[in-house]
Amino acid sequence: MFMGEYEHNIDRKGRLIMPAKFRDELGEHVVVSRGLDGCLNVYTMAQWEVVFAKLSSLPSTNKNARHYMRDVLSKTTDCEIDGQGRILIPSSLTSLAKLEKECMIIGVANHIEIWAKDRWKAIEDAEEEGMFEELAESLTEYFI
Repeated sequence: MFMGEYEHNIDRKGRLIMPAKFRDELGEHVVVSRGLDGCLNVYTMAQWEVVFAKLSSLPSTNKNARHYMRDVLSKTTDCEIDGQGRILIPSSLTSLAKLEKECMIIGVANHIEIWAKDRWKAIEDAEEEGMFEELAESLTEYFI
């Protein structure tokens, strides 16, 4: 299970250190994919197989399903974790998520999200204005 938030810098080559607390669970290879709301998702290989199976089950006769599959899979890559605990994120994905230097790495239960620090700060600011409580109230049925 992934949880917590960590701040790391991405270098000019697109290398980003994965938090030490996450590395054992991540293994030697991960999958990095386009996420929602402007972030990137990082999956273990086992979790990616679950996600991929769900994507593969979408009906190819449904236009929205085809577009979604293209949007996700065309912006997905496998990455090796090097000896220093870094992954090399392709420039197409760093551009998509607007990762320039300061990044936030967020544990979200079964996967990790990588955010540009300013984008993550904007989400946190919205939560401070009562959004967290509104979200919790709207999702109550899932917790009972």
